Order: sequence, then structure tokens, then C-alpha cells
Amino acid sequence: MDKKEIYEHLANIYLDASSKSSKKKRRSKAYPKPIRTIILVGLLMVLGLGSGVAYSHLNYRNHNAQIALFLYQDAAKINFNFDPAKKETFSLELKHLNLSKYKTLSFATRKTNPRDILALRIEFVNRFNEKSEIYVKDIQGKWTNHTVDLTRFAKINNWEQMKTLSFSVEEWNAKEKSGIVYIDNIKVTK
Repeated sequence: MDKKEIYEHLANIYLDASSKSSKKKRRSKAYPKPIRTIILVGLLMVLGLGSGVAYSHLNYRNHNAQIALFLYQDAAKINFNFDPAKKETFSLELKHLNLSKYKTLSFATRKTNPRDILALRIEFVNRFNEKSEIYVKDIQGKWTNHTVDLTRFAKINNWEQMKTLSFSVEEWNAKEKSGIVYIDNIKVTK
């Protein structure tokens, strides 16, 4: 299929979904809901309508599927050198994103210096400048997945209009004075 055929197919799926009668007729021929969602998000990204945030279904073969909102698609890099800096940060603008229905923050980390012992500070800030942070202390030399319950960010009372999410390496939480920490697959899940 070329791009034009894909666009037309997606438009037909979207337009047919609004009609209840046509929805019943095409249910046997339609793609499963997770596939339709992935195709639609892909189309929006290709057309440039995505804002760096994408939805994805996880474990869609399981009836207890989770929905994830990817906050950053690429691997982020914190290259720290504490001479003279005291803190290095990677920050995401959340653009007043509503995270009130989400339960966990998930991401993967890896450090480049296996001898270094460091903690990663994670901070959310909402529209009302409520700030709450936690520390993840088990940063490994290999990719490690982390899942943090959003209730651990106890000082955030309103998750409806989030401003920023930042990851920081601070001088007092790192044994070595320089190094690199990678962060990947930053997402929130329901």
C-alpha cells in the first residue's frame, strides 16, 4: 500500500466508527482496536500533528491491557561534569498534560561508568507550581526498567495540568564527578 491508500483506509476507519450501524457491519473486517490506535497515532506522527506524545497499547493480547502515554520517544542523555556545575538536568515540557487518570511513571536507565554510585532525582511540577520529587538509587551499568507509583509524588495535589517532568543528577548524589546517564521509554501508564 502506498501513503495515499493508507490515508484513505484510515479515513474510512475513522469515519465509519462514528456510525453505529456501519460499526456493527464492519466489526468482522476491521483491525483490532490496538492496531487501529497504533495506525492512527502513526498517521498523526507522519503528518506532523503529534506533539512528541504518543499513545500505545501494552499487552494488547491480554484482556487486562494497559494504556501507556509515552512522554519522550528517544533516549535522553544526562552528561554530567561537576566542575563547576552542581546539578545536571533533563527536563520535559508537559504542556499542561492531564495525568489524573494515570497511575505509574515508567522508564529505563543506564549509566556508563560501572564504578559510579549515583541516584537520579525525578521531579514533577504542575501548573500551580506544586513540586514533588523522589530519588531512584539503583542506577545500573545495564538497562534497567523502573516503575514508580505516582502517589509517591505526595506534594502534587492536582495532576490535571502538569507543567514539567525532570530527571537530575546532583553532585551530592554521585560518587564520581563526571559521567553519563541514559533515560529511555519515559511513559505513564493507567
